[in-house]
Amino acid sequence: MSITATYRLQLRGDCFTLADAAAVADYLDDLGISHVYLSPILTATTGSTHGYDVTDVTRVSPALGGREALAALAQELRGRGMGIVVDLVPNHVGVANPRENAWWWDVLTHGRRSEFADFFDIDWSDDNGAGGRLALPVLGSDADLESLTVDRSGPEPLLAFYEHRFPIAPGTDAAEPASVHDAQSYRLVPWDSGLIGYRRFFAVSELAGIRQEDPRVFEAAHRELRNWVADELIDGVRIDHPDGLSDPAEYLDRLRGLIGADRWLVIEKILGHTEPLDDHLPIAGTTGYDALAELGGIFVDTSGAPALTALSASRTGDRGDATWIHEHETAIKRDVAGTILDPEVRRLVRAIRAETGTDCGDADLRDAVADVVAAMPVYRSDYSPLAGLAKRVIGDVLRREPQRSDALSALAAALIAGGEAATRFQQVCGAVMAKSVEDCLFYRTARLVSLQEVGGNPANVGVSPAEFHLAAAERATRWPRAMTTLSTHDTKRGEDVRARIGILSQVPDLWAECVDQWERIAPSPDPVTGLFLWQNLFGVWPVDGRAAGDVPDFRDRVHAYAEKAVREAGTRTSWHDVNEDFESDLHRWLDTVIDGTVGKALGSLCTQLAPHAWSDSLGQKLLQLCGPGIPDVYQGTELWEDSLVDPDNRRPVDYDVRRSVLAGLGTPPLDATGAAKMHVVRTALRLRRERPDSFVGGTYAPVFASGTAAQHLIGFARGPQGSSADVVALATRHTVGLEQRGWGDTTVSLPDGTWTDLLTSATYTGGRVDTSTLFSRYPVALLAL
Repeated sequence: MSITATYRLQLRGDCFTLADAAAVADYLDDLGISHVYLSPILTATTGSTHGYDVTDVTRVSPALGGREALAALAQELRGRGMGIVVDLVPNHVGVANPRENAWWWDVLTHGRRSEFADFFDIDWSDDNGAGGRLALPVLGSDADLESLTVDRSGPEPLLAFYEHRFPIAPGTDAAEPASVHDAQSYRLVPWDSGLIGYRRFFAVSELAGIRQEDPRVFEAAHRELRNWVADELIDGVRIDHPDGLSDPAEYLDRLRGLIGADRWLVIEKILGHTEPLDDHLPIAGTTGYDALAELGGIFVDTSGAPALTALSASRTGDRGDATWIHEHETAIKRDVAGTILDPEVRRLVRAIRAETGTDCGDADLRDAVADVVAAMPVYRSDYSPLAGLAKRVIGDVLRREPQRSDALSALAAALIAGGEAATRFQQVCGAVMAKSVEDCLFYRTARLVSLQEVGGNPANVGVSPAEFHLAAAERATRWPRAMTTLSTHDTKRGEDVRARIGILSQVPDLWAECVDQWERIAPSPDPVTGLFLWQNLFGVWPVDGRAAGDVPDFRDRVHAYAEKAVREAGTRTSWHDVNEDFESDLHRWLDTVIDGTVGKALGSLCTQLAPHAWSDSLGQKLLQLCGPGIPDVYQGTELWEDSLVDPDNRRPVDYDVRRSVLAGLGTPPLDATGAAKMHVVRTALRLRRERPDSFVGGTYAPVFASGTAAQHLIGFARGPQGSSADVVALATRHTVGLEQRGWGDTTVSLPDGTWTDLLTSATYTGGRVDTSTLFSRYPVALLAL
């Protein structure tokens, strides 16, 4: 079954189950989707709203409907010629409630004698800081040990710390809770003690890493997947965070053997800015963050960079340019390596010492590791195309820090040995990168926040047509079945929010003037926070005629987002050290903006620029849906969407509204209803499904305009291999200036034949066509022979 386009569904036991997915299959079929792409469906922590905290890898979540509901969904989709892609989480499992994870519970009960002791990446060494026991960071302080009790209300006694429950090993039950605790294989420690007894997902202690490199673990963790494959229930797999594994390449080879040669396999691989994807991997490609940056970047006006840089510098003292980004990224990475990820770094240092016998002090080794990790420009350096990168990074660090020669030599020796230390080094690099850049730096800089996206590079404002076409052509040739995306459950802002914010690159002087006026009327509590949030407010402000304060949930959503943003930034407040005074000032400021004259002015600016944002939204969507790769439509984004970072982007979707819009489509106007976007999405998806050979593995050729406004057009032609192009996708860009100057004498040359714009039904004969005519109805055109 050919995959032409996927639709991501975020399943939740409380509001959208597998049965609910089956109930919208007809709608997705009508939209033009070939495959439903499901969020994780294995049993997760009770109440999970995302599913990435799997607690039982052996069964489909009962909360989602269980195996029977999965089979029913597969049957419903098969009857429509559609299929299923599943999201698999191999790196970690959920341990927030130990009793819900049978493997983890058994390890806590029996320690190193547990049959599952080797399933987890646990530090049992005598010098682990916990006396060889498994350290669990759940206490507020050491004094909390006095609050331990023994819960004897159930069939077996449990060690209790408020709502937390832990097993008591057989024969260790005693009258005093402290004595019981001392007799266990685990040790409860304060969350900030620096003692973590197991590899985590980044710094999330509720997610414990598992050892997929162990064949027993791989088999146990993939037994259910093997059954889905055997029963022909699924057609593809998306792998979550492979960089956290011991050996991603080896894991993917083994997984490919399990699912077969033909099933679609994509990985959530976040590439560095110049990092190529390893073509030795047995995959179709990434999940599309690289494409997202290109598709959004082509609509950002590079000429606005100087004014945006000046605004950031004048208001915050930070230019937000490439030099600033590099310096602050490196500093934050060093800080993260020495704080929230210090337990992982210290465990790596112990492995280096054990494998090399170095006599360097721990402090020297930690500093050397932190310097190298901070300078690493990618998540991990052991993929084939990156051969030699670690050498160059270590060499650069040595030239800057010659006093670290012995420590860096020990690190190099450990990497050469290829043992535990080499593995942990790669895992630490990825964790530090994620927690420093996407989860911190991207909340601390504010030159143009639409660029501050997973896999993005805010140091570069905009993507040129030449760069865009070269990247797309390479994808068409090398990765024709890679996923492309504009929104995911991990994006910091949804696609239409980013598109609207991107418009500011076209009006930087107007934007600077507005911010200056608004700050005088309603000064923000912090310059960086203010510039950051002004842009996000601009991105989500309603333009349908309603006052922001009257839009249901708008106020609560904005407050929740702002609070998360400032805590992630960690400069004025943080998750672990909340500055209540600052946060109170922040919330008061937001209410002042929403309810006052500044809010009205902000709304007026949003309404003024909304048509340009809609134009860019349609443009990036059309280019994604018709470009090389397999496009994914994130749930609900077939209409305008205003999502911010999770959990905001996992809100339930109203499919009744979307059914109604889809049923009523003609050639809808470009307005606040979003029907025009639905029209573009359905038209493009249906064309992909009708002509798969023109898209998946098809040819790619850039289309250029001629004339005074030629740079305002971006487009390409697609067609089957060995044949002439039969599809042309065109979009308008930088429309603020275009609105002022017009298309003038600009034309675009179409190949021979009679072309029909499937969006308007207008026809054109091959040869020169006036762009003003071509774009008289919509800022995009989808032409087909």
